[in-house]
Amino acid sequence: MSDATGVLSANLAPEQAMTPEARVAGAMKGFAQEVGALSAFRLDSCIHCGICADACHFYIATEDPQYTPIWKVEPFKQAYKREASPFAPLYRLLGLKREVTADQLAQWQHLLFDSCNMCGRCSLICPMGIDVSALIEQARHAMFDAGLAPKELYQKAACQQATGQPEASAEPYRKQLLAIGTRSGVAIPLDKPDAEIMLCVPRTDIEQYPSAVAALARVMQHLGSSCTFRSDGLVAENYGYYAGGKSWQRDISLRLIEQAIACKAKTLLVPECGHAYTALRWEAADLYGKPLPFKVRHVTEFLADELQAGRLRLTQAASGKTTFHDPCQLVRKGGVNDAPRTLMKAMGIELNELKNHGGFSFCCGGGGGVLDIERAAPLRYRTMENKLREIDDTGAGTFLTSCSDCRRTFDDARTHFNWNKTPQSLLELVASNLSGAEKRT
Repeated sequence: MSDATGVLSANLAPEQAMTPEARVAGAMKGFAQEVGALSAFRLDSCIHCGICADACHFYIATEDPQYTPIWKVEPFKQAYKREASPFAPLYRLLGLKREVTADQLAQWQHLLFDSCNMCGRCSLICPMGIDVSALIEQARHAMFDAGLAPKELYQKAACQQATGQPEASAEPYRKQLLAIGTRSGVAIPLDKPDAEIMLCVPRTDIEQYPSAVAALARVMQHLGSSCTFRSDGLVAENYGYYAGGKSWQRDISLRLIEQAIACKAKTLLVPECGHAYTALRWEAADLYGKPLPFKVRHVTEFLADELQAGRLRLTQAASGKTTFHDPCQLVRKGGVNDAPRTLMKAMGIELNELKNHGGFSFCCGGGGGVLDIERAAPLRYRTMENKLREIDDTGAGTFLTSCSDCRRTFDDARTHFNWNKTPQSLLELVASNLSGAEKRT
């Protein structure tokens, strides 16, 4: 067994055990299934200019060429060129493209999972218009099919696909949800048969930020919204998406879709969770096979609409000089740029923007499942240093975001670096500044 294969085996779940030959065969089958006309066009369009490297925080932090975004899909491209491109017979005959090996796939697991947040900044800057992030997502699908997803992501995806929760817990999430409501003195609407809006929560908030769960319930109560959580569709995150398991991603999304249909919801409201937004807003309908019979909205979009309609009124927030981190999946992939700023402006917040903000914002470093991969931590910390400096350079005392996984990533960095900033939830700030008799302290 080679060193690469040995390292790989230590980072796979036992149920992913395969022979090297089976891994290669599985990956090639997965690559072949993923290469459609659009993917082929993207792979053939790359002019190897290297501009995407300057957009990637992993490359910026390390200056290591292996972290160039387009290089991360090299096995995908190599398999396509050799097996499916117009000149595939010539490539094979002249040996211009070698067969992908098990060792090569082992090395590329690090590039596709540990050193990519699928943040999309590389796609934004590519002069040829190549969606590099989409290619990386497709390559993850093929790696999953070959049993090559990191064990942390694989195990959480398997648990969520089977039970609806990414991890087993002593107390079901529905009971934890109700307990949060009791402790916070706010009603938790649960399993109503009919509701205009279906709510869900990040597992991160259930486990680490219960005040954010209470804030969501409190704001919806303040608005008098017809809404409900559903016991069988609580968790917003989709670990099938992180791990690259397309069928599992579909099953996990379907659980939420079916619950929204069951309660006749017109809106599925995504909480402060960026990747959940991408999985539900942009990919769920494709996996479902037909248009969703409801709208998918992020909570900041919903609240900004309520504010502009005059149904949400906010008091002035005593937050002082404030900066805001734009979650990649919301702003870059979803266009949710104005909504959080509309809410902050309504609360009179003095916003000091980061040097790279909005569509050009750098990722927190933990997205795409990277935060859950233990071996990725050293590289992630190195990558985050630029982002932390950027936040410090604003001189702001208050640091907000609208994604719980970003918040968890920054909290982890705060501990690791002894950083003096505490990331705060924009939703919680809104809940603390509701104007009217319904406001709760």
